[in-house]
Amino acid sequence: MRRKLRSPLPQRHGLDAARLRLPEEGAWATVLEHLVERLPRVDPARIESMLREGLIVGVDGPVAVDAPYAPGSFVWFHRDLPVETPVPFEMGIVHQDEDLVVVDKPHFLSTIPRGKHIVQTALVRLRRQLGIPTLSPAHRLDRVTAGLLLFVVRPELRGRYQTLFRDRLVHKEYEAVARHDPGLASPVVVRSRIVKERGVITAQEVPGEPNAETRVELLEHRAGLGRYRLVPLTGRTHQLRLHMSGLGLPILGDDFYPVLTEKPLDDFSRPLQLLARVLEFNDPVSGVRRRFESGCRLAAWDSPEVWRAGAG
Repeated sequence: MRRKLRSPLPQRHGLDAARLRLPEEGAWATVLEHLVERLPRVDPARIESMLREGLIVGVDGPVAVDAPYAPGSFVWFHRDLPVETPVPFEMGIVHQDEDLVVVDKPHFLSTIPRGKHIVQTALVRLRRQLGIPTLSPAHRLDRVTAGLLLFVVRPELRGRYQTLFRDRLVHKEYEAVARHDPGLASPVVVRSRIVKERGVITAQEVPGEPNAETRVELLEHRAGLGRYRLVPLTGRTHQLRLHMSGLGLPILGDDFYPVLTEKPLDDFSRPLQLLARVLEFNDPVSGVRRRFESGCRLAAWDSPEVWRAGAG
């Protein structure tokens, strides 16, 4: 097995340096020429500036601005960060030991760096907060969903915990607030076929063999609202939101279903009232049965008037 090269650059802002392998074949005369073609979204002048400043490095150190192209070699660099609006909510530590960290992720915080969300993500924030650069998530939560998120401390254990989630060996329970329908049987099991096309922001239910299943149970109701326990038996994109919408009970604060509504990234009002409440599984390292419960509460249930006014 080929040993993975370690980055010569330390993390910056809790982020690993990007690594690029230069192709074995190509007509580029210099590394600069290749990077300009390889990174079309970056201003060529910026790439040249990074090379001159020694910000792009290879295994032997900084790459010179006129360095000849070296097929099969590697370069590392830190990407320029986008301007981000800080997410004004904190993460609570639910559990921490030498193997795992479990947090309560707030609404509006992405799990991992992607697109316009880099530093304002659970992974980067937690690495910096705890000083553990090796942290990695075992699974993900949607940006707008709050609740339990599990991180692995030691890289050699990452695959074992990720496999639990991949193989559906983790019992998950969610909580949601939506309209109360006195005519709806409870509990009810919803089954449908959900598809998500690449490049399309929403998923959709289509005719065909079901591939998504959710158990929906009304826990209590008052003033026209219901508090529901949602237990997903599968893990399709936006499954809980689609199934609640399909029942005629869209989750409060849902800007995707049943109608897609544009919401600015810096608008933190009326968050989606969906919470990852419980994670339970047999620990693949210790063999112990683990159960974690969120300490968060949904604002629309505790204070519906305050939530409607825009509070989180």
